[in-house]
Amino acid sequence: MDPNIVIFLLCAVLGSAVGVMAGLLGIGGGLLIVPAMVFLLHYYLGIDIDIGMPIAIATSLSTVIMTGLSSTRSHYKMGNLDKRIVLYCGLGIAVGAILGAQFASFISGAILQRIFALLVILIALQMIFGSHKMSKNTIGKPGLGGIGVGTGFVSALMGIGGGALLVPALLWYQINIRKAIGCAAFSGVIVALFGTLTFMITGFNKPELPAYSIGYVYLPATFGIIATSVLTAPIGVKLGQGLDTIKLKKVFATFLVLVSIRMIIGIE
Repeated sequence: MDPNIVIFLLCAVLGSAVGVMAGLLGIGGGLLIVPAMVFLLHYYLGIDIDIGMPIAIATSLSTVIMTGLSSTRSHYKMGNLDKRIVLYCGLGIAVGAILGAQFASFISGAILQRIFALLVILIALQMIFGSHKMSKNTIGKPGLGGIGVGTGFVSALMGIGGGALLVPALLWYQINIRKAIGCAAFSGVIVALFGTLTFMITGFNKPELPAYSIGYVYLPATFGIIATSVLTAPIGVKLGQGLDTIKLKKVFATFLVLVSIRMIIGIE
């Protein structure tokens, strides 16, 4: 069977899990998609890490657009979107996403892989050991914009929606957890739109890219993940309304640490 078809089918399975995680925990699917894509590209297409890593990140971001829209729609219906938070975080995130995608496009794939893995470990440790105390201060428009820039940069660099970064930051400033997760879902769409477009431009006409790619975005994987993730994201949102997401994040974080250690070791 054509390896592109195999990757499409495997990514459809991956997308089912990605959608649930996006809706349930508000962290997006990139933390799962990027390691999986690096492996699939290497195993089925023989693509090395220098080109495979930016493809994995760009492709991951491209899937967040539809997954995030589906999740955001569900959060909107449940009243979890705050216009002020969404607007000012979104503006900052757009700027940060462009800068992060440009940076990721021009550094070594091996270095990018290790940066990704180390950042995931930090995110995972925050999930496990992070304090749930709140600041005595609330946050204004400049602060929301600043958080957005930082979140957008790191998110585009990692190919994630940014919820794992944005939700704890918003919680620290006394923002309701449901509204924080709703904002993270919407902000993931902004990261994905601006980050994906930047990766398409920076990867344009690169000779090493596989067939069916637009810049660094590998379409068979994008469509495979989207095909199922948009269906399962609303399921995750509904589950999140009644489950203890804090405990679930700690279990998921332990898994992420193991995956990140494997990435630091490398895929040769």
